[in-house]
Amino acid sequence: MIYTRKIQEAIDFAVKTHEEPIKQKRKGKEVPYVTHSLTVGLILAQASASEEVVIAGILHDTIEDCEPYSSVTKEIIAEKFGEAVAELVDSVTEKDKSLSWHERKELALEEIRQFPHDSLLLKSADVISNNTELIQDYEREGDKTFERFNAPKEESVEHTLKVIGVILTAWNDSPLTSDLVSIARKLLLMTEIHFMKKFPAKIISMNEYSEDMKISCSVCGWKGTPKGNIETYDVLMDVDCPWCDKKVLIVDYR
Repeated sequence: MIYTRKIQEAIDFAVKTHEEPIKQKRKGKEVPYVTHSLTVGLILAQASASEEVVIAGILHDTIEDCEPYSSVTKEIIAEKFGEAVAELVDSVTEKDKSLSWHERKELALEEIRQFPHDSLLLKSADVISNNTELIQDYEREGDKTFERFNAPKEESVEHTLKVIGVILTAWNDSPLTSDLVSIARKLLLMTEIHFMKKFPAKIISMNEYSEDMKISCSVCGWKGTPKGNIETYDVLMDVDCPWCDKKVLIVDYR
């Protein structure tokens, strides 16, 4: 059975949490918040995730974004849907909203580095859902899109690229890897000039170059070698990050 009773119960629980007593909306929009929760569950189902992971996807924001706050707890999730689902939901829940935006995001990165595969898959689906919506909004509204967020465009995008890099470093062949790479490249295009200035590509001569030399991306954290990531021009050779597409090395062979 694919569409199980537990999945229906999770949908009902998420709808109740995000629609009662306050009809929550996506930040700065009139779109019901619960659409995001259902999208995450759908992405995970498409990725052939287990029932527990799909249910956790549907419920992933019920602790963090319930009204009133603390009306949904890890213990309530465990009682209704089991310990495994509760642990997954808790793993992607911000624990201390009193911290600053930067502190919360740095803490989140450290937590993601310790995630097991199921939590990485759940976090991946969350990133894909949020940023697919963001990219669509940006295509319509431009920089105005970021006015509803708690950080400037450049900082917001840089954090998301770091999250994607941490996920891919931990699990580079997950079912959602190609989706994360696609999101990363589209996000980079929004702020490409900013990253070119902040993280300029290293320029070396041909004498210094080796296809086995160690290089890394200062934006998303990819580490590897030029092999397989090279574009050649008349007198230059570029090496781009295979994840976010940031130019990381320029080889001058004049």
